[in-house]
Amino acid sequence: MLVSAKEMLTKAKAGKYAVGQFNINNLEWTKSILLTAQELNSPVILGVSEGAGKYMCGYKTIVGMVNGMLEELNITVPVALHLDHGSYDGALACIEAGFSSVMFDGSHYPIDENVAKTTELVKICEEKGISIEAEVGSIGGEEDGVVGAGECADPDECKMIADLGVTMLAAGIGNIHGKYPENWAGLSFETLDAVQQKTGDMPLVLHGGTGIPAEMIQKAISLGVSKINVNTECQLAFQEATRKYIEAGKDLEGKGFDPRKLLAPGAEAIKATVKEKMELFGSVGKA
Repeated sequence: MLVSAKEMLTKAKAGKYAVGQFNINNLEWTKSILLTAQELNSPVILGVSEGAGKYMCGYKTIVGMVNGMLEELNITVPVALHLDHGSYDGALACIEAGFSSVMFDGSHYPIDENVAKTTELVKICEEKGISIEAEVGSIGGEEDGVVGAGECADPDECKMIADLGVTMLAAGIGNIHGKYPENWAGLSFETLDAVQQKTGDMPLVLHGGTGIPAEMIQKAISLGVSKINVNTECQLAFQEATRKYIEAGKDLEGKGFDPRKLLAPGAEAIKATVKEKMELFGSVGKA
């Protein structure tokens, strides 16, 4: 059964480790992530962006697939199904469809509007026992071909949003989505530390976990980050394994063209990536 991310993240914050949010794109992604979490006895958060939601035929389709897998694969570790970077309407749609966690990204609104919309969603989520993530200071990365540097959030604004009763807070600390450029300045630990001091026990979220050096990840966890989002890294691993399979001509041997065979190396590569991340984040054996 799907659970809210609240308990797993409260435990992670207290235990100085982080739970990975791994974004899903299809059946293979979902199955690989769930099997790895079960094998490693780790809690896990499945992330769904609005774009991936459309691609997978809507939120109800996703909820049906994930709930089916939890049962058929005998998954006993805590699993949250979470909307990633949701709009206000997207969050409402996911709550309706049966997600157990949502993110409302109001970082592009003026702070007053971010506060107003977050307040409304917090109330709905509390009634339904769903966890909610908010964002302050937009996360950089490529949007419509423009690469934005990762912004640093204002710690006072973070406190204002945290005090509304959200479960977890994504604060921009110079992190970006996608691959990091050569000239990236690194994470701003001063910002993270200031945010942590203002928000206390609130689990903090690090977006753009792909390509941040391991020691920076570990330092971020020690400063209160309890949830780390990974997406691009799994996509790159899948792509590389699929390319090797095809370049080796395996799809032309026997029944090698069967999608179950064609996609198998990519699925294994996702498992390996998720395992590596769970070990780094310290969530292995914490279910």
